[in-house]
Amino acid sequence: MAIAAINKIQKKNKIPILCGGTGFYIQAVADGILIPEVKPDWKLRKKLEKKSAKELYKMLKKLDPSRAKNIDKNNPRRLIRALEIVMKTKKAVPALKKNPLPYPILILGVKLSKKNLQERIKKRVDKMIKLGLEKEAKKFPLPVIGYQEWSLPNPKDSIIRHTIQYAKRQMTWFKRDTRIHWVKNYREAEKLIKKFL
Repeated sequence: MAIAAINKIQKKNKIPILCGGTGFYIQAVADGILIPEVKPDWKLRKKLEKKSAKELYKMLKKLDPSRAKNIDKNNPRRLIRALEIVMKTKKAVPALKKNPLPYPILILGVKLSKKNLQERIKKRVDKMIKLGLEKEAKKFPLPVIGYQEWSLPNPKDSIIRHTIQYAKRQMTWFKRDTRIHWVKNYREAEKLIKKFL
């Protein structure tokens, strides 16, 4: 879907900008990793749903170590989907066919200190809670960060801790990509963009 949108923007002689996403998503778009359209296997999902997130993560680590490094290991829904893909295709995602973008790309990453990142996460969690996260989480009890913690004794602290852990895993993923230009501020980003254009 992203590739089609990028191509459409390019045809209009405009510059597409992809902002945000997980490390795997950015890599999939930049490298044109063609993830097969695997239809849901409800029988397999039902079987996998009986396992804990820890067990699912252990299975994924064995079948697709690269994908396991980037996934939220506390999110059974994502773990099950990743397992479904690798079990149905019999291939680890990085081994899947690649069709890189036919034009140059510039990847920027914002470099924050550990302290600054943690402060931003705390502020973001505070804001989400003020905007009604608890009510939303109880209405849609999904097994994802920000939703699953409301049954714990200190949900706010748990959400912050899980988000910091997830950010750390994402940074580990991003650090492996040597194409990323790390910037500390807008000026550094602007300089790189002007040079790229």
